[in-house]
Amino acid sequence: MYPAEIPAEARSLHSPGRSSLERAYYLQRVLASLGPGAHALKDISEAAELDDATTARILGAGVYQGVYTRPQRGRYQLARPLSELAYVLPHGPTRDQSQQALRRLREATDGGLAFLYMKSPGLAAGRQCADMAVGDSDLVELGMTPREVLSVTRSLRTGASGRVILAYLPDTIQAHVLAEPVPQEAGPGVIRDADLLAASLVKIREDGFALGYQECMSGWNSIAAPVFDGDAIAAAVLLLRPALQMQRAPIAYVEAVKRSAATLSTT
Repeated sequence: MYPAEIPAEARSLHSPGRSSLERAYYLQRVLASLGPGAHALKDISEAAELDDATTARILGAGVYQGVYTRPQRGRYQLARPLSELAYVLPHGPTRDQSQQALRRLREATDGGLAFLYMKSPGLAAGRQCADMAVGDSDLVELGMTPREVLSVTRSLRTGASGRVILAYLPDTIQAHVLAEPVPQEAGPGVIRDADLLAASLVKIREDGFALGYQECMSGWNSIAAPVFDGDAIAAAVLLLRPALQMQRAPIAYVEAVKRSAATLSTT
């Protein structure tokens, strides 16, 4: 039996053949659904419908990464709220590493706003901001507070970072997202035609990056590049600049975004 709070899309993530990244995200969501405090390995594995050995292996790696704590032998709990866990990959960068990469990206792009967007924990077709480097900006120009940026789950249907993640996901998930309606909050440059959106995914895989022109919000252009965990897409590095300052993306900015994403990728 799955915990009631686990959405239907997440329920297949325990199945054989799924990546370690997907299983780690799923297990985070399951553990969060069990409530506060430490839980026995047996209870966690039963809730997740994973075998004890697989569950113990994911939890053990998570303890090392600081995702979980083990206050007692055989009992585990989340080390921090689920909304703060998205940036932790099973074999990937730490928060310090992501901050270093994003700050270097700001320096290389004349103070652009730099973000790390990851596949939402436990969800097949969403993304969530996991880290950012925005200098002294309070993000009021984006119409959101930093807390809202970090807590809001966004569709992969819009935005350079969403399309970058979507480009490397299975065809079945792409078809599902392409059939979604355009979110009401999308910017004037959003790609509304499903065929054009599908073509943009092919181009992303060819070029290794995406450009967005006022796609998520009016007045802001963007560049995004993929972050991989082995062969699986894990995240996207996103650079935002005011459209008046970046009407077209300079090659130097594109290369800086790609370098930042490569730095955070693991093999």
